[in-house]
Amino acid sequence: MAQWVYGFGNGSAQGDASMRSLLGGKGANLAEMSNLGLPVPPGFTLTTELCRYYYDNGHSYPEDLKAQVKDALAKVGEQTGRRFGDAEHPLLLSVRSGARVSMPGMMDTVLNLGLNDVTVEALAQASGDARFAYDSYRRFIQMYGDVVMGVDHHDFEDIIEQIKDERGYVLDTDLSADDWKNVIARYKLLIEDELEEAFPQDGEEQLWGAIGAVFSSWMNARAITYRRLHDIPEDWGTGVNIQAMVFGNMGQDSATGVAFTRNPSTGEKALYGEFLINAQGEDVVAGIRTPQDLTLQARLSGHNQAPSMEEVMPKAFSEFSDICQTLEHHYKDMQDLEFTIERGRLWMLQTRIGKRTGKAALRIAVEMANEGVISRDEAILRIDPRSLDQLLHPTIAEDAERNLVAKGLPASPGAASGQLIFHADEAESLAAQGRRVILARVETSPEDIHGMHAAQGILTARGGMTSHAAVVARGMGKPCVSGAGSLRIDYDKEILSVGHITLKKGDVVTICGSSGEILLGDVPMQKPELTGEFSTLMGWVDEARRMRVRCNAETPQDAKSAREFGAEGIGLCRTEHMFFDEDRISAMREMIFAEDVEARRDALATLLPMQRKDFTELFEIMAGLPVTIRLLDPPLHEFVPHEVEDIAHVAPSLRLTPEALQARITTLHEFNPMLGHRGCRLAITYPEIAEMQVRAIFEAAITAAVKTGRAVQPEIMVPLVGLREELDYVKARIDAVGADVMAEAGRSVDYSVGTMIELPRACLQARTIAESAEFFSFGTNDLTQTTYGISRDDASRFLADYQRLGIIDHDPFISLDTNGVGELIEIAAERGRFARDDIKMGICGEHGGDPASIEFCEKIELDYVSCSPFRVPIARLAAAQAYLKAAEHR
Repeated sequence: MAQWVYGFGNGSAQGDASMRSLLGGKGANLAEMSNLGLPVPPGFTLTTELCRYYYDNGHSYPEDLKAQVKDALAKVGEQTGRRFGDAEHPLLLSVRSGARVSMPGMMDTVLNLGLNDVTVEALAQASGDARFAYDSYRRFIQMYGDVVMGVDHHDFEDIIEQIKDERGYVLDTDLSADDWKNVIARYKLLIEDELEEAFPQDGEEQLWGAIGAVFSSWMNARAITYRRLHDIPEDWGTGVNIQAMVFGNMGQDSATGVAFTRNPSTGEKALYGEFLINAQGEDVVAGIRTPQDLTLQARLSGHNQAPSMEEVMPKAFSEFSDICQTLEHHYKDMQDLEFTIERGRLWMLQTRIGKRTGKAALRIAVEMANEGVISRDEAILRIDPRSLDQLLHPTIAEDAERNLVAKGLPASPGAASGQLIFHADEAESLAAQGRRVILARVETSPEDIHGMHAAQGILTARGGMTSHAAVVARGMGKPCVSGAGSLRIDYDKEILSVGHITLKKGDVVTICGSSGEILLGDVPMQKPELTGEFSTLMGWVDEARRMRVRCNAETPQDAKSAREFGAEGIGLCRTEHMFFDEDRISAMREMIFAEDVEARRDALATLLPMQRKDFTELFEIMAGLPVTIRLLDPPLHEFVPHEVEDIAHVAPSLRLTPEALQARITTLHEFNPMLGHRGCRLAITYPEIAEMQVRAIFEAAITAAVKTGRAVQPEIMVPLVGLREELDYVKARIDAVGADVMAEAGRSVDYSVGTMIELPRACLQARTIAESAEFFSFGTNDLTQTTYGISRDDASRFLADYQRLGIIDHDPFISLDTNGVGELIEIAAERGRFARDDIKMGICGEHGGDPASIEFCEKIELDYVSCSPFRVPIARLAAAQAYLKAAEHR
């Protein structure tokens, strides 16, 4: 018989932290805390395998499950001295999700389960507090009615607001027991009116309804979106954790809170979090009440008046602080914890590895390594390479004028500017059009996840540092200002107001998630300083990795940025990008429309000094590092005007009539230019173009070597080779020009000639091509296009549907298709090395900055990856991680 249920509590458990894939993260950690002897309310976990069974069998359960749940409930009853459904001593339950990795707020929870018209009286008598009992009952009806029965959460909130207005109350805590009874009666009527059925009174019906709702929430829209954004497999499923309820809303000696063992924004080694007296856990993260600080130091630093937990509950605080240290030491990482204090007694509800900003992750990893808690290799492996993105982008310039609108909590660091937008759907739509937006909400909810992902930054009027907006924004690496209580947001009018200032949809604002400031307009930004923990970690990274990391760059600015980020050369210089400046495009067009070779050479002579200057600057910046320069690749039609107005404007400069120019443009037309007259085919048809570029390269190499005193290593790359004979033809021209230039200068240049492998035939014929090529650079953008037969420019129209339907896991233009495209690369690498054992190989497509693709490159032992400048640190870290992971299997 399969075991679907695993119990925990009272100092022991049937599972442990190693069973995360079966029990989910929450269930495994509850079991682990129980085994450590920590105060965990007893309960049991329904496995992730049961979740898969539930979906595979039409939302039904195995026959033996009910008996296992019944036995587990009885055991929890024995441990608590209560019985589920009992009229005098009822056992009340929480029902929570728990996936293998944390998905905060994405799935559903039901608290206070087991309350009904009878058991609420027993709870009132046992607690001696009727108000608490009926408050708990209305919470249960509200949560169960929303999560399980499908009645809108806001409809319940409207009832509370109506009664508060009728009574003249301000806070929910102002309502008496009789008021809550009134709320409960109206809740029941709401459910009956909307659903034509009564709220269930039977505890067993409630329990199975909640279990089904939690399992079903694995496939709700926000969970699906979150999994897609974070590459979480759908077949992992979620566990369901059922625990005895403990109550933080039983009076002034009760509380609930959320904490991190270190600051998740900065990484500072100090307890960080918030709590609320006389509240349940949902109150802290929902932002309905303003939470209080955990520590006295945090209260003083924040200039807050409300006392800290350290001051008002010193005994519980001391116990909690000790548990925090125990758990951080045990898990060897920063922990994110949830706790409840019931009448002075501390209960631990959850621990998990805490989400953190990129800045905090670096500091925590480096400090833990320096403390001897983890090794340097573990510190490297602990950082998500993509999180470095948070450190590599601008913040508000120190001398920038700041037109302050309001101030909130600095929930997630960094800064962003954009148009003010109030709805998640619109934020997503505008971002898809290339617009920068700031998503402003009273408070975010999991339903906003797609808009939060699309926005540049997030702004909320309510919520603390551990609110949904704060946690999700930090995980995404986006700036967030939360809890800006002075703001008034009107969704219907789409305006934001504070004092005499009113901002409407579309107005540009800047938010600073490091200071909490909300500023008017598009405020100037400044580059980050990559020092401290970043420099320390990257030093360890460079010692650990095998692959080199180059950059894709053709401008001095990009090359300088890349060097600052640690690039070890240029892996791709796309020379066509150098011809679009206004002072060059006319010469380029003269060359294209020349009627004979001599006229074409005259135009190229104008371009030669410009190219020479370009390459000289790149060689000087790279100071002796290898520089791979790709000869002209795109079809010539990309350089000519196409609109009638543009043709009329350009024609006189070419000494042509508009009609004559149009006729010549027509001759350049291709039905499929991506597979047309481009790459090495241009160099074969018009060898004078390649000869000009090659001359510029050699002359620049000699000039830069003299100026810097460093030998220059130009690597001349011939694009789109499918036949060895193509490469042989172009290589002969390159060698001839090189010999001429070196003879003229009386100096030699150590250069190499290779090819960009971007056609399936080139991969299959790599052994033959390598007899002529001294290096291979895999152009994975075009190789993906030609392997799939998909245009990258058009793929966005349908690849999202492919991902949604599970046909593909990832966009192959973002993360390398290791099965198809990857196999071709592997074949080419193996065959190329067979022909030339010292051949150099790397990739230079967009995949060069993708961690998963870099891991594949390490697996097949490529020499380097090349990526955009801002992704160089990401690639360096990913290369080190790939090497360390591979070493574990060697």
